Amino acid sequence: MSAASSRSQSPTATSRHASRSFGRPPSPHSSRLEDWEIVETLGTGTFGRVLLVRQRPTYRPTSYHPIFPHLYQTLDPHTPSPSSTSHADGQLPHFAMKVLKKSEIVRLKQVEHITSERRILEAIRHPFIVELHTTYQDEINVYMLLSYVPGGELFSHLRRAGRFSADVTRFYLASIVLAIEYLHSHDIIYRDLKPENLLLDRVGYLRITDFGFAKIVEDRTYTLCGTPEYLAPEIVLSHGHGKAVDWWALGILAFEMLAGYPPFFDDHPLGIYEKILRNEVAFPSHIDPYAKDLIRGLLTADRSKRLGNLRGGGRDVMKHAWFAGVDWGTLERKEIGAPIVPRVASMGDSQNFQRYPPPRPSELPGIFGQPYDSTKDQAYGNIFASFSFPSTGSLARDDF
Repeated sequence: MSAASSRSQSPTATSRHASRSFGRPPSPHSSRLEDWEIVETLGTGTFGRVLLVRQRPTYRPTSYHPIFPHLYQTLDPHTPSPSSTSHADGQLPHFAMKVLKKSEIVRLKQVEHITSERRILEAIRHPFIVELHTTYQDEINVYMLLSYVPGGELFSHLRRAGRFSADVTRFYLASIVLAIEYLHSHDIIYRDLKPENLLLDRVGYLRITDFGFAKIVEDRTYTLCGTPEYLAPEIVLSHGHGKAVDWWALGILAFEMLAGYPPFFDDHPLGIYEKILRNEVAFPSHIDPYAKDLIRGLLTADRSKRLGNLRGGGRDVMKHAWFAGVDWGTLERKEIGAPIVPRVASMGDSQNFQRYPPPRPSELPGIFGQPYDSTKDQAYGNIFASFSFPSTGSLARDDF
């Protein structure tokens, strides 16, 4: 979750113009917060947690179809269709419910970030980005219902492997390039690229999650945010930053995937910042010359000369020699076998995530059946109004 600020705490016409669906997905039919039951906790952060949830057994729509019909268009081919599933066989879709405590959001001055996250996720659709389906709130929390991606964090797979081969790295890095190019084409910067924010689906394809630091920016912004090891020099120096920071972070990620550790590391954030500004990258001997050239291009301190931030944008990255042979359209259509296929036994399998203690009912009143009383929530005014269900409305491209 973006609340954590350290590692210890997600050129083709296809890439640029596919999935330009800037409106909400179909509304849930009779879906209320209390229609969901908690399976377990998938993760925790500074001001919230992520829960694995499913429909309560007592929930029955009048005529059966998935609550989110469009979901079955984006799941992998191994997902059972509605006609082959039932409430009894446990194969209904599971979802990830992101729960954020209002008092902590306000105390940590994160209202703008959380509102921006909801607004951006509501508006975008891309095969390598997690989907937001709806939002809720009660007196204590705001809730985001997201697609559940059961393969776990890329971080876990990387730590288990030690480091990735060039081919594995190329597959996942190319997927990220397509997602970043899509976001940038809509003037969205992500600003939190790291292995912990990259999830694998059941067939091994990648989804970027956690848009708490994402922002719609046409020029520059000045907020200091992100994970220290991945910050670009212009963020460290508070010179104002834009889309170029995502390409710098891609260079850090490429190095970490190939080497097994980030290029700039220290026990203290200030030490990391000093190393970022010195920009002295020591490559392990096994990294090939083309990969080194790509990483050096992405880790160019002068953003006006940084690969990805030149006239050709992300297409310059895609044309780099290290990506020679990548069929970008086939990759985006998910027609290539993924190099890592996680063990996933069912739609609600959580074996690829760490175990956490269950939440107390008092922490999640809406899920445990307590109706939302807005009169008890007046201390926050209307700052969380966009999280009410139904939503305040669809977004159009012009809203950006």
